[in-house]
Amino acid sequence: MRIDLSGKTALVTGSSQGIGLAIAEGLAAAGARVVLTGRNEDRLAEAAARLRDAGPEATTVAADITSDEGHARLVAAAPDVDILVNSLGVFGARPALEITDDEWRRIFDTNVLTAVRLTRHYLPGMTARGWGRVQYLASDSAVAVPVEMIHYGMTKTALLAVSRGFAKAAAGTGVTVNSVIAGPTHTGGVEDFVHQLVPGDLPWEEAQRTFMREHRPTSLIQRLIEPVEIANMVVYLSSPQASATTGGALRVDGGYVNSILP
Repeated sequence: MRIDLSGKTALVTGSSQGIGLAIAEGLAAAGARVVLTGRNEDRLAEAAARLRDAGPEATTVAADITSDEGHARLVAAAPDVDILVNSLGVFGARPALEITDDEWRRIFDTNVLTAVRLTRHYLPGMTARGWGRVQYLASDSAVAVPVEMIHYGMTKTALLAVSRGFAKAAAGTGVTVNSVIAGPTHTGGVEDFVHQLVPGDLPWEEAQRTFMREHRPTSLIQRLIEPVEIANMVVYLSSPQASATTGGALRVDGGYVNSILP
């Protein structure tokens, strides 16, 4: 399958590293102009340099989009896009009864409300033009909520509802809206998370195997997913070939969720 996104502009949030950067690279390789955003200017510059080898030169917008000021800066720099990928997300382990009100608010504002606000801004332009793609990076934690971070799981469940709802709002317009359920994925943040849960100073490969065996035993691939594997699904959903896929929650979870449906 040859995916050509030439002439399209894609905005990927949280794209200075990890899954967001892998998604940005995949979209650029397919020919899209990519807008990278994150809070760290140096990381964004490094990410943009990586994209130059993949496709059209990237635009960077350094902003904390959880704030009104940061949101305004981003949409002023990129007033219209054809593809919106909401991949910004934070997580962390915390005993359920120790999660404070401030933590609940912070993770909801970061993982959910930023995506809602950007969708609210960009979706009208997409529907007016008769083409667009909106995606939300959800997680296996949306349907298999982990006891060590139920606040994170709540935000990812919320994204499934947000995605389905906005897909209905865009019905019949040529715009598709979907969520991608990512399974346990190999990023720097997840490496830190694994070492929080796996005791001892184990080499990374052994720590990863122990983590999967003890904390994610239903995974059918029995390894962490690589970010590019998530990006492959996002790039497909961004393509003209995915024109009949909307309102869905598509899994790239390595078979971790023990269910036929999400």
